[in-house]
Amino acid sequence: MTEAQPLYARVKDHILTQIRSGSWAPGARVPSENELVESFGISRMTANRALRELHAEGYVARVPGVGTFVKEPPARGSLMELRNIAEEIEARGHRHSSRIVARAEVTATPALTEDFEMKTPQRLFHIVIVHEENGVPVQIEDRYVNPFAAPRFMAQDFSATTPTAYLVAAVPVDELEHTVEAVMPEPAQQELLGISANEPCLALRRRSWSRGHVVTLATLTYPASRYALYSRYKTSARGTIAQ
Repeated sequence: MTEAQPLYARVKDHILTQIRSGSWAPGARVPSENELVESFGISRMTANRALRELHAEGYVARVPGVGTFVKEPPARGSLMELRNIAEEIEARGHRHSSRIVARAEVTATPALTEDFEMKTPQRLFHIVIVHEENGVPVQIEDRYVNPFAAPRFMAQDFSATTPTAYLVAAVPVDELEHTVEAVMPEPAQQELLGISANEPCLALRRRSWSRGHVVTLATLTYPASRYALYSRYKTSARGTIAQ
């Protein structure tokens, strides 16, 4: 923080320092506009701009009539690895829960027949699950499974385990394909995730193979404000993935 900075930027820096140092943990109350005016000797307009920009940048949440609070950073899910979302959530010290929205056997559409590299449409298992972190929806898992690769998939209790955990244990995985895109949620997805129509989502489309056969195709949809996808891996000097 320097004297050359605009006043609103000095206030922002002060608040960001408290957040980044851990002095103000997620959920902690941030001084109100009136308190900032008194502490810094600034105008209400300046205080409002500092808080407004911090909110727009995702550092704080403003609750009308209640106050401004440090926002918990988005949870992170692995992009490159086949990770169990329940373990990711529990590793953060949070509680995982889930609810099944749909569960059925279906006949592959032409698109799914191609995705599963089948010669003709075959039977597939289909399941849709909403995963929650501390009771807040963070992922819709829309998954198709090849019954020939995992014949006991539909017999599993997915309130006690996740499809990913079961499949990793039951079927050895030797190849993965990931595609990520930003999408606007459909009305049904908005309702399942408890988000507004203008809240963007991240859609991770994942296929896995075992012994040369496609085992599963899953589309994992995350609210962009609640989840981030990341990866970290060793590379060669040219930036290619190290073998």
